[in-house]
Amino acid sequence: MKRILITGANSYTGNAITQYLSSWPEKYHVSSISLRNDSWKSENFSAFDSVIHTAGLAHDSTKSSDKDSYFRVNSQLAFDTARKAMNDGVSQFIFMSSSIVYGKSASIGHEKIITRSTPLNPESFYGESKVKAEEMLSTLDGDKFRVCVLRCPMIYGKNCRGNYPVLSKIARRLPIFPKVKNKRSMLYVKNFAEFVRLIIENSERGIFWPQNGEYTNTSDMVRMIAESHGKNIAVIPGCEIPLKILARFSGLVNKAFGSLAYDMSLSDYRENYRLYDLRTSIEESEA
Repeated sequence: MKRILITGANSYTGNAITQYLSSWPEKYHVSSISLRNDSWKSENFSAFDSVIHTAGLAHDSTKSSDKDSYFRVNSQLAFDTARKAMNDGVSQFIFMSSSIVYGKSASIGHEKIITRSTPLNPESFYGESKVKAEEMLSTLDGDKFRVCVLRCPMIYGKNCRGNYPVLSKIARRLPIFPKVKNKRSMLYVKNFAEFVRLIIENSERGIFWPQNGEYTNTSDMVRMIAESHGKNIAVIPGCEIPLKILARFSGLVNKAFGSLAYDMSLSDYRENYRLYDLRTSIEESEA
């Protein structure tokens, strides 16, 4: 049996992993722990095979100018947790990084495809703190303590947070939506959980870029969400120029309609973790 500890009690991804692995009670035992105070430092991690570190500050959970908070939580706390895990004899540490380490989305009308040779280019304190954490964790990696870094794109699913529920609300309420040609990598939470299961089973180490088996177009996704509720939404062409103008005043426009995608070959794995296609994942998320 694999014994797994998830840091970050009640995190969305942590809860998803716990629920998913509960389908194999004879193979996995999952516990969680909060890192909000220092009491975790007196806990003994030696009973666990893998630690999955989901604790951290999201890019919108504190003031953008509060650099110290990002680095204290996303970088130093991740390193301190990993070092304790290593010293307690845990064999694998899985760190939740982000595609944000490559910077922001390309502007509307432009494409940004990330390959293995794409340099890191964080453009926020959140992104910088993730890069710093990766650098610090790399100093602990070895054959006896395997560090996995997951540079996930946007993870979505039922009851998720972030941009997806905003688009879902729009799809359910508006009769029209702009048609924009963009390309985004996304990761359905159950595909994510299956990927985590596989890298635990295979005792992996290194950097990974999991994503769905198909790219997402924002306009198409909103249409699929509307259809899952039995609603038709008109997708209106000719909106790119007004949106480009609007993007000069709000970064949210490029965040929603810009392109940010991993090359598909970057996300290949020796076993299939993409159990759900885009339409099925939306139907389940909206059920």
